[in-house]
Amino acid sequence: MPSSDYDSASLPDLLPLYYRRLFPFSQYHRWLNYGGVQKNYFQNREFSFTLKDDIYVRYQSFTTQAELEKEMQKMNPYKIDIGAIYSHRPNQHNTVKSGSFQALEKELVFDIDMTDYDDVRSCCSAADICSKCWTLMTIAIRILDRALREDFGFQHLMWVYSGRRGVHCWVCDEAARKLSVAARSAVAEYLSLVKGGEETVKKVVLTDPIHPFIRESLTVVERYFSHYALQEQDILGRKESVDKVLGLVPEDVRKELQQHFQNEKKPENRWKLIKDQASRKQATAKKGQYFEKEIMLQYCYPRLDVNVSKGVNHLLKSPFSVHPKTGRISVPMDLKELDTFDPFAVPTISLICEELDRPRAGEEEEKPEEAKEMENEKDAAERRKIRDYKRTSLAKYVKTFDQFLDGMARSWKGELLRKSDLQKEF
Repeated sequence: MPSSDYDSASLPDLLPLYYRRLFPFSQYHRWLNYGGVQKNYFQNREFSFTLKDDIYVRYQSFTTQAELEKEMQKMNPYKIDIGAIYSHRPNQHNTVKSGSFQALEKELVFDIDMTDYDDVRSCCSAADICSKCWTLMTIAIRILDRALREDFGFQHLMWVYSGRRGVHCWVCDEAARKLSVAARSAVAEYLSLVKGGEETVKKVVLTDPIHPFIRESLTVVERYFSHYALQEQDILGRKESVDKVLGLVPEDVRKELQQHFQNEKKPENRWKLIKDQASRKQATAKKGQYFEKEIMLQYCYPRLDVNVSKGVNHLLKSPFSVHPKTGRISVPMDLKELDTFDPFAVPTISLICEELDRPRAGEEEEKPEEAKEMENEKDAAERRKIRDYKRTSLAKYVKTFDQFLDGMARSWKGELLRKSDLQKEF
């Protein structure tokens, strides 16, 4: 609908409304407070705000949810980033003796950006995305979510659409938040397969025996490869794309395939020829010849920005932040609906602010007498805010966030009980 088309010039008018009536502060605080299991956990967290004209304000911190709300409603940030939990309150870092202000903990985070796939997608480039290349994000989430849960044993993973061209993962388990820089680097390296910059032609090299993690990842890629790579990206169609693929196979095989390809034009049949050649090589070669698997991984395997994952003090864009370029809200994703997730269906700030103004059929206005009888004004405001976002397209994403938090709350409960039991043992 045309009226919900986003125009970045309207952002200064929309943000005050968004932070006043739609931003889910209660759930947001519930998340970052982690059940109050650790003292000062929320208070020592760094928030960073990007204001109009790229004014960047770091080391913000807040004592309570109310303080966070008040400040965000005053500053109306264009972008919110979340940083680490520090040894001291970040907003007092200038008063702390040099060297003693340290980043102690943070969620283990992953950032996957579509621009890192530019050498293997033909439909779009740079910041552009479409439904064809979005499959790469689906594959990335499937592979990483399985590995983080099954190989590492993490349970509380929140996947978030960035609002433009990528996804973020927040691993919120206590064990993940306490990881050292070395441990974070080890996890990120374990999950990284595509190596080398623009000048590296062959970015995936497999050795014998193939690690079980890579086999599991290949199972995921195989599910999507034919439709995504052969049909939608047509990697074995145009000559230029074919040459790129053949650049990843041994020279003797390349010559043979080039001859076969003169008579065989169908991408699916060409791919079968490549697989047949690989099987033949594997049967006769002394060391592993896995070039068909290497091609699949080079074209489809997740490309991580490992620096984001390694640092404890690295900032990452917050869920429910608005992307200033697209106007889309950065929303938690429901993995049960991953295959049908459509980044273009994610609401923009203009749409949800407009939905707020629409009269709702059958919605009764609150009567003044009833309003007076409410326990207090704060409860009324809180209830009104809940009712407000529920009237918009943001509701289903807040519900996903709530479900994630309910899962975490069960583990906080256990942790609080364990702590109280320990205190009783004297």
